[in-house]
Amino acid sequence: MNLSAVDRCAFVKTTPDCSMEDSFINYLKMTFCLLPPDLTPLTITLCIIWLLFLFIVLGLTASKFFCPNLSAISSTLRLTHNVAGVTFLALGNGAPDVFSATVAFSRPHTAGLAIGALFGAGIFVTTVVAGAVSLVKPFTVASRPFLRDVIFYMAAVFWTVVILYRGTISLGETLGYLGLYVVYVITVIASAYIYSHQKHSATRSSIQTSTHVPEFQSSESDDEAILISNSSIQEDYGNNHNHCVHPTKLFRWGVLRESIQSSVCVCACIDSEYCPLLPYCESTSSILLSSLNPVDSRIWRRKSWRWRAIKILKMPLEVLLLLTVPVVDPDKEDRNWRRPLNCLHLTTAPLVCVLTFRSGEYGMYRIEDQFPVWALTLLFGLFLSAIVFLTTTNNHPPPYHSLFSLLGFVVSAIWISAAALEVVSILHMLGVVFSLSNNLLGLTLLAWGNSIGDSFSDVTIARQGYPQMAISACFGGIIFNMLIGVGIGCLMQMFNNEPVVTFEPAGLLTWVLAGSLGLSLALSFIQVPLRCFHMGRSYGIFLLLFYAVFLLVALLTEFGFIHT
Repeated sequence: MNLSAVDRCAFVKTTPDCSMEDSFINYLKMTFCLLPPDLTPLTITLCIIWLLFLFIVLGLTASKFFCPNLSAISSTLRLTHNVAGVTFLALGNGAPDVFSATVAFSRPHTAGLAIGALFGAGIFVTTVVAGAVSLVKPFTVASRPFLRDVIFYMAAVFWTVVILYRGTISLGETLGYLGLYVVYVITVIASAYIYSHQKHSATRSSIQTSTHVPEFQSSESDDEAILISNSSIQEDYGNNHNHCVHPTKLFRWGVLRESIQSSVCVCACIDSEYCPLLPYCESTSSILLSSLNPVDSRIWRRKSWRWRAIKILKMPLEVLLLLTVPVVDPDKEDRNWRRPLNCLHLTTAPLVCVLTFRSGEYGMYRIEDQFPVWALTLLFGLFLSAIVFLTTTNNHPPPYHSLFSLLGFVVSAIWISAAALEVVSILHMLGVVFSLSNNLLGLTLLAWGNSIGDSFSDVTIARQGYPQMAISACFGGIIFNMLIGVGIGCLMQMFNNEPVVTFEPAGLLTWVLAGSLGLSLALSFIQVPLRCFHMGRSYGIFLLLFYAVFLLVALLTEFGFIHT
């Protein structure tokens, strides 16, 4: 940026450090070379708009496709609520944060983004979100789960601060992050088991004595609600089930078209008065078209014009995701089996994987310099689709339908990873253009973008009368993001480079971040027990003021008003 506007394009083209090989677009080259130098602000504005769209991609893919498939996998494996909550559902809730942190940590020059995002999101969640929940619905938090989560999160933050102070992390220390999360999972499961055992013992005692015993209450009762998917309050695609109704009755209700769109077959029903003489079965093409329609007309009529405008903007993205990501719903009778669309997924999903993984590097590779990998993947997908289409029916899912949830999990994860790569690259470009540190971009744009959706969901859950569930999701999610994001990201960098990862020297803003997060956790650890674990409105106001002061100090530090 010290060069003249005319010379910046040549510098970007000739300097290897300016190449962004991991992303689909070289945003530095686009910023300085796409348009004349006097139109660079326009290019930056377009990049910021694209950044906002990528945040929508992250949230939509995680909530509508990634989380439902994780739930289906945990249901198929018959995992308990606690195990699913701290593993699959935690990954579903924190997918954007984890993938962004993993991508940023896997590249030496953007590790500061990950530090800023993880610490910034930690402060945001433990102050703004927890404070908003306390303001919306004052409540008494479950004591032992709260103390357990705060202690584990303080340990993760302390470990990260030590590593930043040293500037290096070894393979053993990286595996220690993953090991600490395993210990956390075991602790959650063990505490839930102890609570369940105590509850059953109290129940048996009350039956044996035949006397009135107050209902056994424990502070562990919140364990089974931990990390409930925040996206569950949003509408899912295809909420309709198969129903058997007579067309005459449907005409009277004026919903014949909607019901036919959501049904595979209109068949015999309980009320013989409205049973058709012959069953009506929807054609394969109609099933495909209705499955690719992301709009439920009944929901559409109830929503405001703002919701409709946003929905119209998101429809192309939703259709693209519906075309490439299968979703299995174990709560439905047909498990969301859509034969033509699911067969099409066997072609599109592998193709998306090879064309988006590592920016299409493997998809464009030519076998013996002749046949591209993407063409071989396409042929294999078409062959597999034909076999499944010829051996299945529209009405009944095949026995192996659960495997589609695994395919959906992989494809949605790759979509999220690709979007996270672009987000990190754009933020890196903005840091270069505006001379901002990666830490500041991480604690503001990246942290807010990844956390704002879950924040609204947590507040909504609290407003519906479940504040303890919202607090559990707050603290449990950031533990997962910190330990898994740092652990997997550093492992990826070790596999690509040296066995010891070296971080850039930590600046003053990094220590402001770490100190503020540690202080907020310490205050919560002390103040909440002193308040008898009651989180009221005054405590919520205190947390919001704490975040405002932290943000002011961080900005003053970034722009040099506070310095060593």
